[in-house]
Amino acid sequence: MDKVKDFLNMVSNIGKPDSKAQEVAYYFIYKNNQDKKGLTNKKLQKLLYYAQAWSLVTRNKVIFHEDIEAWVHGPAIPRIYIQFKDYGSSEIIKEIEETSFSDLNIDEKKLLDEIWRIYGKYDGSYLETLSHSEEPWQEARKGLSDFESSNNKISTDTMKKYYGQKIKRSE
Repeated sequence: MDKVKDFLNMVSNIGKPDSKAQEVAYYFIYKNNQDKKGLTNKKLQKLLYYAQAWSLVTRNKVIFHEDIEAWVHGPAIPRIYIQFKDYGSSEIIKEIEETSFSDLNIDEKKLLDEIWRIYGKYDGSYLETLSHSEEPWQEARKGLSDFESSNNKISTDTMKKYYGQKIKRSE
């Protein structure tokens, strides 16, 4: 009986996200399906990065626990990148049901909507350039050449401090 129950649970979870970062990624794909702003894997990686950064500043906590690495083309979450790697530089075309991000609370969705509103209008290359100009990515890549591969982690402390200072300067 337990094997049947385990099998039914496994089948019912097919297509559901298995991490919070994946759930956030699905939310952005869902938003793109509505707004048609164009969402590539590169752009998705940067949106995840900015969601994490601004969650740290505005909510004083991470929105997901996966590490963000300082890759050549900017911040990336390897597991999410691999999931959408087959799209290459093309737009991610994937039907997403609202149940795919049902664990996101209203506060998190408001944050993600704001990230989408502010950063979603840009393409991945613009967001790459933007993230390269900012301290968290630069700090994580210190001592590396421009095209040197890296899996160095971007510090959430540096993210919180850097983006927190941006808010203070704008006030």
